Amino acid sequence: MSFEIISVIGLGYIGLPTAAAFASRRQRVIGVDINTRAVETINRGEIHIVEPELGRVVKTAVEKGYLSARNTPVEADAFLIAVPTPFMEGHKPDMAYVRSAVESIAPVLKKGSLVILESTSPVGTTETMAEWLAALRQDLTFPQQVGEAADVNIAYCPERVLPGRIMEELISNDRVIGGMTPACSARASELYRIFLEGECVVTNARTAEMCKLTENSFRDVNIAFANELSLICADQGIDVWELIRLANRHPRVNILQPGPGVGGHCIAVDPWFIVAQNPQQARLIRTARDVNDSKPEWVIGQVKAAVADCLNASGHCADDVTIACFGLAFKPDIDDLRESPAMDIVRKLAGWHRGDMLVVEPNIHELPESLARCQLTHLDEALARADVLVMLVDHQSFKALDAGQIHQQWVVDTKGVWR
Repeated sequence: MSFEIISVIGLGYIGLPTAAAFASRRQRVIGVDINTRAVETINRGEIHIVEPELGRVVKTAVEKGYLSARNTPVEADAFLIAVPTPFMEGHKPDMAYVRSAVESIAPVLKKGSLVILESTSPVGTTETMAEWLAALRQDLTFPQQVGEAADVNIAYCPERVLPGRIMEELISNDRVIGGMTPACSARASELYRIFLEGECVVTNARTAEMCKLTENSFRDVNIAFANELSLICADQGIDVWELIRLANRHPRVNILQPGPGVGGHCIAVDPWFIVAQNPQQARLIRTARDVNDSKPEWVIGQVKAAVADCLNASGHCADDVTIACFGLAFKPDIDDLRESPAMDIVRKLAGWHRGDMLVVEPNIHELPESLARCQLTHLDEALARADVLVMLVDHQSFKALDAGQIHQQWVVDTKGVWR
């Protein structure tokens, strides 16, 4: 069965690139999002997020009539759900967005529809989604009811892309296809092969769900090792970046780089889904989360110490000391502030420091409300005005800075850029 209309529910950092990838292959794609501003922006052929190559693809797809956006779903042959899955208090998964998306598409499902969940989810969510749909559409049959003969196919197919390279990796990376039945997997594979150049690797839905969580938990544990090393080296008076460079010369050692913490909607969130379901067994994963989540407080302590040293050396009062923080995004060269440790650090410093707080973030045009006391400024102005520099995100523009332009004595560099 062909896919004449593909609908992507959620037009954020994953949903919009996915919709654009299908539309670039001359597929009719209808994107759905509750954010009216995002819908209007896309329908003008523009984008509301920062991602290389995405703007060009969206503009062409909209102009040629292959991509459009709206606030509510319409009938389609395939529905891909790419909505947020944050966690609630106590790090429990919040599946409200997924449930809302399911309820929105239920009225427009038809016999032959394919429903794919892409959102990172706890193990068992795809089966739960199928139960929700079955309760809402008792006139249709689903895989948990009749297996291969189901009217509606359901699968879990997580993304595994790197922000800043999404349009490249979305097409080239292998894709895990977790159908509730072999027929569901085959149909989902057929859909992704419209644009995918990587391999469709077929498994069941529960394994696919766990695979996504495992990939990001693996990365989190490795980052935690690097971050813990940075704490130890600071205490021992050792340059952690030199240490890692030397250790990585071992043929079987590949230590990652430390930073101010871990952010984003994947690595900072996904491990908690495993911990929530298996709290007794997930001891290492939980410890890694604790290490990475505690790093921002350590950075704040370093900044406070630098401010104290500045005050002692200059004789100024605290109101006269200006702090400049470089970067807010959760990783370099993007505008995504979700779960960003840099955001957390700047927000807490602004609540503590009485003097001016400058922020340099080249990928945004205005600061979020939580940073209302701060001033968004340019690199040159921050360097000219600040007494204390805090490097939080190693954007290319920061790395390209000539070290001779930095005259400040007090620099807290969490990325080793200005050592």
